[in-house]
Amino acid sequence: MAVEEEVKDLSRSLRRDGVDFEDWQVLVTGGAGFLGSWVCDVLLEQGARVTCVDNLVSGREENIGHLTGDRFRFVKHDISRPIVFDTPFDLVIHMASRASPFEFTRHPIQILKANTLGIWVALGIAKKHGSRFLYTSTSEVYGNPDPGFVPTPESYHGNVNPLGPRGCYDEAKRAGEAFVTAYHTQHGLDTRMVRIFNTYGPRMRGDDIYGRVVPRFIDQALSNKPITVFGDGTQTRSFTYVTDQINGILRLAAKEDVDNPVVNIGSNRETSIIDLARLIIRLTGSDSEITFHPLPEDDPLRRCPDITRARELLGWEPKVGLEEGLRRFIEHVK
Repeated sequence: MAVEEEVKDLSRSLRRDGVDFEDWQVLVTGGAGFLGSWVCDVLLEQGARVTCVDNLVSGREENIGHLTGDRFRFVKHDISRPIVFDTPFDLVIHMASRASPFEFTRHPIQILKANTLGIWVALGIAKKHGSRFLYTSTSEVYGNPDPGFVPTPESYHGNVNPLGPRGCYDEAKRAGEAFVTAYHTQHGLDTRMVRIFNTYGPRMRGDDIYGRVVPRFIDQALSNKPITVFGDGTQTRSFTYVTDQINGILRLAAKEDVDNPVVNIGSNRETSIIDLARLIIRLTGSDSEITFHPLPEDDPLRRCPDITRARELLGWEPKVGLEEGLRRFIEHVK
């Protein structure tokens, strides 16, 4: 299914459940990125007016090149530097941040800035206009969770190493949540936060340092190159197809009468990396062999969300199974 069709289907599905952004003025930071561009797409499909801010260091113009007309505006800007808008935004969604683990040692300061200075700037815009504010946080705030906290509820405070290579991202996101909470407490800002678990789908980069595990495995399998697994492959992740993730994000953005909630959005199906590699080899008909490489420092051993709050607050749960989602993504990559 083409991205355009998936966007239309998602927009219709949200409307059927009463989620509608028609005539909203929305600012999306990081809007040219993987998830940000999908958010822009669905908002525009629903009739919103969208301002996309992105400095294009990891986002791509091709993700938003099809978005034209007077309801869409692109501003090339680094959100960690102040910017002023006269537009009276109804909603600000802060999504700007490098997110690939391979970037953590190359661009740690930029990552820290996006989730501290960047969120401070974005919150200031929301405060000026009295906008609703949504922050896309991450499952990385949980670090490597203790075994008794998998599946992991939002109440778990995390097991994070601030001095490790992932600290620039993990701790910056945790600080971002503290910024959001402070603006809610001190200024009464209407805020909410989503903790995103591993998401995959069209527009996710598989190249160079941006490569995440799913697009990297697919690229390797389609070219019959070795599938590079870190560690012994028994570490787990919970993979969510992009339309399910965007569905959850926008449901939380539209939710009325909530008090700064934080919500896990992710698949509750735990999958080992070795099983993911084998599944992708099967779905692509690849001749690739699996090779094993040292596990990166502080790499979480398990990652799976407790999605009770998402079910109860948003009526959300994932609908696209892993095999179906991978089939869609593989066709897109081809």
